[in-house]
Amino acid sequence: MSELAADDSDDRRRSIGARRSPETERAILEAAEAIMAEVGIAGFSIEAVARRARAGKPTIYKWWPGKTALLLDVYHRQKPDTVHMDTGTVEGDVFAFLTGVFAHWGDTGAGQVFRFIVAEAQRDEAAAESLRVYAAERRLQSGQIFQRGIDRGELADDVDVGLCADVLAGFIWKRLLTGRIERDPVELHKVARQMVRGLLA
Repeated sequence: MSELAADDSDDRRRSIGARRSPETERAILEAAEAIMAEVGIAGFSIEAVARRARAGKPTIYKWWPGKTALLLDVYHRQKPDTVHMDTGTVEGDVFAFLTGVFAHWGDTGAGQVFRFIVAEAQRDEAAAESLRVYAAERRLQSGQIFQRGIDRGELADDVDVGLCADVLAGFIWKRLLTGRIERDPVELHKVARQMVRGLLA
C-alpha cells in the first residue's frame, strides 16, 4: 500500500471513529435530555435515545461507553453557569457554588440523576470509570475557585487547590446522598467561611 493510500485510510478511520459529528452529537444529547424530562431515569436507555435521535446504537456507544457516561454529559450540559461564578472572593465563590449546586439538584431533578449515577458506579466498573473521569474534570474546574484566591493574594501560595476541590465535592456529595441539600443561606455562608478561613483561633 502506498503512503498516500495509508494516509487516506487513516483519515477515513478517524472520520468514522474518533471525530464526532456536531449535528449527530447535538441530536443525541437533545434526545437524551428530552427522554429524561419526559420519563425520568426509569425510562432512560441507549435504545430509547438512539430511536429518538435517529442515530445508531454503535455510534452512541462509540462516543459514550455506557448509559452513565451519556447521563453525565446530559447532567453537566444542564448545570447553570451560576455554579461557577467569580464573585471576587473565595468565600463568595464557595457560597455561590454551594447555593448553585443545591438549587440545581433540588429544583430540576438533577440531584436524583446524580444519585443514580453514584449508585451505578458502585456496581458497574464502566459506570465507575465514567464517574471518575467526570469527577477529575470537575476537580480541575472547582479548583479554579481556590486558584483565583491564590492569584489575588487571599490564600497562601502553598494551598493545594485540588485538595480544596476534593473537600468541597465531599461536602456536597455527602449532603446529596443523605438527603440534606437545604439551601439555608446562613448555614451555607458558615460552611464557606469555615472552609476558607479554617478552624484556628
